[in-house]
Amino acid sequence: MADKKSKDEGGGAETRFENEPSELDEQTHQEMAVLYKESTDTVRFAKHLQWWTVGSTLLAFGAILGVAKLVTADKGYTDILTGVVIVLTLAVIFTIVVYQFWQHTELVKIEEINRHFSTLFTRIRRIKSKREANVHRYLLLIFMISVIVMGAVVTYLGLIQLLAHRFR
Repeated sequence: MADKKSKDEGGGAETRFENEPSELDEQTHQEMAVLYKESTDTVRFAKHLQWWTVGSTLLAFGAILGVAKLVTADKGYTDILTGVVIVLTLAVIFTIVVYQFWQHTELVKIEEINRHFSTLFTRIRRIKSKREANVHRYLLLIFMISVIVMGAVVTYLGLIQLLAHRFR
């Protein structure tokens, strides 16, 4: 890195930073900047899709309960709806994990692009460590999966409750 030590007026050592510009030619630098922007936009889009998928799934669970209540579902219909809840839960978990892998691929591209930019750019990007960012991403993924599973469990219990009330 381009940190250099110099004496400040008080006699102590301070770290001075000297930016080393990118060694890329202007056209290649612009291409890399476009690729960087596309990758960061893609990561944001994948995150948006993850949260949208979680929210939509919870709404779908509510709709399943609503349909079961509206049609006063019998045992056979409740079993079918339970199967739908299970399949939907598995499909959604798979989907949000795929979105997570998609983000990871884009982040690998961003890291590669980062290596070719100036030392100042690299220094600013390291403010949040890669390890910290990964911990945050995977904690959120675990949270999303947990919310989906809890929604499925609540939906299942609601279906059982509706069925129990039907046969009282």
